[in-house]
Amino acid sequence: MPSSVLPSLEALRRYAIARTLFKPTSLPRAIARLGFVQADPMRAPARAQDLILMHRVKGYRAGELERRYPRLAVEEDCLVNYGFVPRASLALLHPRQPRKPWDAKTTAQAQQLLAVVRERGPTHPKQLLEAFAHHGRMPGYWGGTLNVSTQLLDGLHYRGLLRVKRRDKGTRVYEAIQHPEVDDSPAARRVRAEALLDQVLALYAPLPAASFGYLTSLLGYGAPHLRAETRAAFKTAKQRYAHASLEGETWFWPADEKPLSRRHQAPPGLRFLAPFDPLVWDRRRFERFWGWTYKFEAYTPAAQRSMGHYALPLLWGEAMIGWANLRVEQGRLRHELGFVSGRRPAGAAFRLALDEALAGMSEFLEL
Repeated sequence: MPSSVLPSLEALRRYAIARTLFKPTSLPRAIARLGFVQADPMRAPARAQDLILMHRVKGYRAGELERRYPRLAVEEDCLVNYGFVPRASLALLHPRQPRKPWDAKTTAQAQQLLAVVRERGPTHPKQLLEAFAHHGRMPGYWGGTLNVSTQLLDGLHYRGLLRVKRRDKGTRVYEAIQHPEVDDSPAARRVRAEALLDQVLALYAPLPAASFGYLTSLLGYGAPHLRAETRAAFKTAKQRYAHASLEGETWFWPADEKPLSRRHQAPPGLRFLAPFDPLVWDRRRFERFWGWTYKFEAYTPAAQRSMGHYALPLLWGEAMIGWANLRVEQGRLRHELGFVSGRRPAGAAFRLALDEALAGMSEFLEL
């Protein structure tokens, strides 16, 4: 369903900003509207999920999602990355079948752990360390080593046999879960795959075809058992979604949305955006929209960084003017700014916008 009027790159950019930075609402409604909030454990100056939600939830404060999580219809789980999804999405993601099954020994160890959690109820990993210390250690995802029990708990969670009940000082407390059986017929699998693709496009639209294809491949993390179906659904994207060709590239967005609407306006003020914010996440689109390359350098050696450890893109109206590195020292917010132009915007308007943004960040961090 091609668009009858071709949008310009400027119109698509304005549409992208307006649709994702919607009017702040309640926490449950914001998560439902987003469909997925990517998580990251690093605090600089707050976790990514909090930095994402601060722009979309009225009066949001850092750590609020973790504090309210046990009372929300939300789950820690995987979609294109690890994060938070509405509980209703679990029916699309489970039963999850990992691409690499455990061997017999690992399966037996995991079943032991699962039996203990089922017997005890909500269980802190520390409670299992002594009982299963003989399992040894294995490589972790980000280097170093993890206790095997911790790694197995992660694996059981990924397989949908455990869920995160809550967090105690940031550590997951698990409980056993059993997902209802689902129709696994080819037609039902196709419907689930299409719903997942809808969810991804709704979160990140408008998307150039290459980015949409890449996100489709990342669904192999959240739904590895539906890889063939999600790929097939992507091949029919032009039949299911609105799209237009712009400068030789096809862009996609939900069929019921109109990127050329005059109602699309960038919200006022200056915003510090998380590296994984839906507006920032697709680096290909970011460069097309704003003409420069944003780099996430948290895992880059300090001497090789050009923007800083945890640079937050600076959105001022419709312009992405640079980046900020924020930190808290002795209870006060400190900032270092970088600008694409090489210099800070002149005039009182930017000074006022920066002061308001820093004050808002301090309130969010409850300094």
